[in-house]
Amino acid sequence: MTAYDYDLFVIGAGSGGVRASRIAAGHGAKVAIAEEYRVGGTCVIRGCVPKKLLVYGSHYAEELEDAAAYGWIGVGGKLDWPTLRDNVQQEVTRLNGAYIATLERNRVEILAARATFVDAHTLDVGGRRVTAKCILIATGARPTVPGFAGADLGFNSNEAFLLDKLPRRLVITGGGYIATEFAGIFHGLGVEVTQLYRGQLILRGWDAEVREKLQAAYIAKGIGVRTNAEIAALVRRGGALAVTLKDGAHLDTDAVMHATGRAPNTDGMGLERAGVMLDAQGAVQVDAFSQSSVAHIYAIGDVTNRLQLTPVAIREGHAFADTVFGNSPWAVDHANVPSAVFSQPALAAVGLSEEAARAQGIDVNIFRSDFRPMKYTISGRQERTLCKLVVDTKTDRVVGAHMLSPDAPEIIQALAVAVKMGATKRDFDQTVALHPSAAEEFVLMR
Repeated sequence: MTAYDYDLFVIGAGSGGVRASRIAAGHGAKVAIAEEYRVGGTCVIRGCVPKKLLVYGSHYAEELEDAAAYGWIGVGGKLDWPTLRDNVQQEVTRLNGAYIATLERNRVEILAARATFVDAHTLDVGGRRVTAKCILIATGARPTVPGFAGADLGFNSNEAFLLDKLPRRLVITGGGYIATEFAGIFHGLGVEVTQLYRGQLILRGWDAEVREKLQAAYIAKGIGVRTNAEIAALVRRGGALAVTLKDGAHLDTDAVMHATGRAPNTDGMGLERAGVMLDAQGAVQVDAFSQSSVAHIYAIGDVTNRLQLTPVAIREGHAFADTVFGNSPWAVDHANVPSAVFSQPALAAVGLSEEAARAQGIDVNIFRSDFRPMKYTISGRQERTLCKLVVDTKTDRVVGAHMLSPDAPEIIQALAVAVKMGATKRDFDQTVALHPSAAEEFVLMR
């Protein structure tokens, strides 16, 4: 019988890889994990966590503006970007240390190097050859860079957290959640933002009504949302950047941020030497149990391009470890996974959009409530909240819940339990409202 150096070798120490390593080690496996940068992955180091902290920081401009109506006279302030930037990075460093401590506490060996395949059971880890009975690929994804001339003059979402100074004017390319979140962040921090999107409506794939209202809210705030717009070329002129669009239009800016998509991190890993099959986008092809085309090689998280969400990667890692090392097989259910865009206001949803439900042939009733939050009745801010339920007419089941509101992610997380359990509109109706709250609208809609 062949002797391997490790029972499990994990490539990539993001949230999914760390969870898989910890659980597998708990089941008695000898585990090592390779990470070429910092432990914590996209979410902790250059994604969800630092992004959410910047979202918090960017809210203060409006909060200070509204404070006067609540009697706080003379309240004001000036943003010091280096302080915010450095404090956020200090928290990232703390979390990096916490993740390392978790791995060490669970007897997982950490190899600070890039791992590539030599063959199906052998890896080159920073020049050292190691073998493993089972290998898990958890390398995540990376920002893509557009192919237009001068694109290298821009920066991506990884680099956005580390800017030396804030630009006065910023163009953000893309209409997905990253572009939309950073448009809100930089606008809140006082930057003049223009968001360019090649489609008609930002946030493709989300409920159309919610998308329309968010886009209108951004425009009302002063964010320059320009749709049906793509950059053809970018050149530096003096201290500014000249942007030429494909329709021939021109605009000047001080910086350009690319947020046009992410690609699975599979390049240069030697996967062909192991026989691992990739799809057309370069993602590792896996089955419901995260098993690749090679029986002992698995993949989880963004590198599989299923649902690019940190909690999904964590569950996939846990399921893999229980299945392979815990003698307790289970697969992740990717249906009715709640998600959010930390835009301003925030957008969150669980289940089907109205359009997706109709496309599946479901006869639906739509319930909605569009109102001005109580908080803004005194301050005079015109921002509104939208609550929406998509209900299957035949079964009365709530198949989708959507919300546009500052508190939407917190509220939808709770509603996700109900939607996952198959709650009906009658169940919602029979629930007593918690008043006064924005969330109560979900049990009051008729």
